[in-house]
Amino acid sequence: MTVSQDLVSIIVPVYNAAEYLPRCLDSICGQTHTNLQIILVDDGSTDGSGTICDRYAVRDHRIQVIHQENQGISVAQNAGLDATRGTYLAFADNDDILDKKNIELLLHALKVTDADMSKARWQQFGPSQMDSIVDEASHGAASPRNIKVFANPFKAYQTYFCKSLRIFMDMIGKSGEVRYFNEANWCRLYKAELWEGIRFPPGRYAQDIMVAGPLYRRMSKVADINTVLYYWLQSPSSVTHSLRSVGFYRDNVAAGLANFELALDDGITPMRSYYSIWDGLRSETAAAGSDPQSLEELHQDRQRASALFHKMGIARRALCTVATWVRHLEKLIYDARVKNMA
Repeated sequence: MTVSQDLVSIIVPVYNAAEYLPRCLDSICGQTHTNLQIILVDDGSTDGSGTICDRYAVRDHRIQVIHQENQGISVAQNAGLDATRGTYLAFADNDDILDKKNIELLLHALKVTDADMSKARWQQFGPSQMDSIVDEASHGAASPRNIKVFANPFKAYQTYFCKSLRIFMDMIGKSGEVRYFNEANWCRLYKAELWEGIRFPPGRYAQDIMVAGPLYRRMSKVADINTVLYYWLQSPSSVTHSLRSVGFYRDNVAAGLANFELALDDGITPMRSYYSIWDGLRSETAAAGSDPQSLEELHQDRQRASALFHKMGIARRALCTVATWVRHLEKLIYDARVKNMA
């Protein structure tokens, strides 16, 4: 494998992650691709995470620490994007673990295919598995036997979001799993130029979904590696698993609606966004309770969703409805098996 010396910027938003942050940073500093700019954005941590960042910066000259008042993950990610100098960039969550060869293999995939983004597989794990995961990641994954490339990433994003569909497509030789990716920014490597003019909306939930449409529409092709290169910690205290407000669900609906419109403009059946809107409205209804303001906002969201849904023909609406119920059942199984990992 040809070794590249390109500078890769890695952005890590940090907030109250002192318990797991050192393991995460060790996995980043120990990458086999060494030409890194590691940007740690301390978003007003109160548990000593900022001190840990500073301590690591003293040890490793590649680390740049940005301290800011707590303003949320969007502002932290934007601060990181504004500081990047690399030709390529990646993101990592502050409690996850990167395989030792994460950047090396993702960068190789980008270089040999000239794709806009490369991606790999990830694996969920619980806090009790941390030591074994760290050990596994430190050995470094084997180089992939082949790299698969697909075009029209925005269509793939909207289409291949149901696990059942991906399994079926793999069975008939259509590479369903290859085309799957979600809104998460980690376990990917991007050409930095893709992010020019794109920033996360400050003060909003679902910030990753909100940039997904504009970002993926800029891409011509994506390279996929069938290798686990990222380990995602399932922590009950994380934002992903914690109780959410009505504002959280409203932002998810808004993000889904925005991506829905972009997909329709591109002639794509927005199956994923249809599900996101349906699921968001269902959750927003439960969270709104009897609050008059929340109920009025819910009514507005429902009206906008209904108007967009009716822009599709009956056949496409039926397809979206079937995919939504399949995904809903999959999510029930996923929540039961994965999000309660110890």
